Amino acid sequence: MNILITGGAGFIGSNLVAHMVRKYPDYTIVNFDKLTYAGNLESLKSVEGAKNYHFVKADICDKAAVAKVLSEFKIDSIMHLAAESHVDRSILGPEEFLNTNMHGTFVMLEAARKHWSESEPIEAIRRVFLNVSTDEVYGSLGAVGTFTEASPYAPNSPYSASKAGADHLVRAYFKTYALPTVITHCSNNYGPYQFPEKLIPLMIMNAIEGKDLPVYGDGLNVRDWIHVDDHCKALDGVLHQGRLGETYNVGSDNEWENIRLVRTLCAILDEVSEASPVKPHDGLIKYVKDRPGHDQRYSIDSSKIKSELGWEALIGFEAGLRSTVKWYLENLGWCQRLRSGEYKDYYSENYKDNA
Repeated sequence: MNILITGGAGFIGSNLVAHMVRKYPDYTIVNFDKLTYAGNLESLKSVEGAKNYHFVKADICDKAAVAKVLSEFKIDSIMHLAAESHVDRSILGPEEFLNTNMHGTFVMLEAARKHWSESEPIEAIRRVFLNVSTDEVYGSLGAVGTFTEASPYAPNSPYSASKAGADHLVRAYFKTYALPTVITHCSNNYGPYQFPEKLIPLMIMNAIEGKDLPVYGDGLNVRDWIHVDDHCKALDGVLHQGRLGETYNVGSDNEWENIRLVRTLCAILDEVSEASPVKPHDGLIKYVKDRPGHDQRYSIDSSKIKSELGWEALIGFEAGLRSTVKWYLENLGWCQRLRSGEYKDYYSENYKDNA
């Protein structure tokens, strides 16, 4: 099988690319990424020499580039992760989110429809356009209840609205053109190689540097957290076994108030970080003005993917948090290169044949 993974140099994407390259040596895995600020090829050093791995630097909004890669690598299935994903950035500048997340998805869908309609189907090969989305398309929950696949869409930020729009396009292509699509909605991911602007790596890095730990509002907003490795296994399962035209919610039944999560990270750092200049770290917590449209609570019902595909999250949150903290402490150079911008040179220095 020849698989195109868009956004494969991002946080979830790089973990997914590495998972697929290692697990399926007989597959061809093509990483298609524009390398925006959040795309970092250093995150894929462990697999960049693999014979079944290829990288293409291009934009999902570039119709010619997308058509070329689908044809050149005879792509059978697409795992579409490329997106602008930071809610705060979407509030400050929504246009890029609409362009990438909606128009980019449209370009990918059209290219897949054309490519597969012109390609001879191979009975043993499964074709799927897997659109990787977010639980934020459902909006906000009260104190009780969970998001199911039947929950109505109610996005509250430009980011979630753009992802909701992409979902609707994917569904329309399945209904109108019989394009073989599947959609997944996942809760908050954490783990290695996450860009330091996101909550968990931001708190880790700020804490060990003695900087403020900013917490929005009263800190009581609730999120369901899942380790990125568990999410990658879910996407693998959906790609191979998910029913076409369906949606699968992916979560780990692991709800935490933001302030409780930050205090837990502080406690772990108090224990394991010898070099940190400030202990206890929770003394660095600073409540800041809440952001506009801040959803109160997310909670995912994953019973469908569990019952149909036999998937379940296996990494416990305490163990996952500890391993994540340890990873960042052991990879401070990676983090510092991201913050300084040095990581942007990695492509030109290590992919000269493609530059």
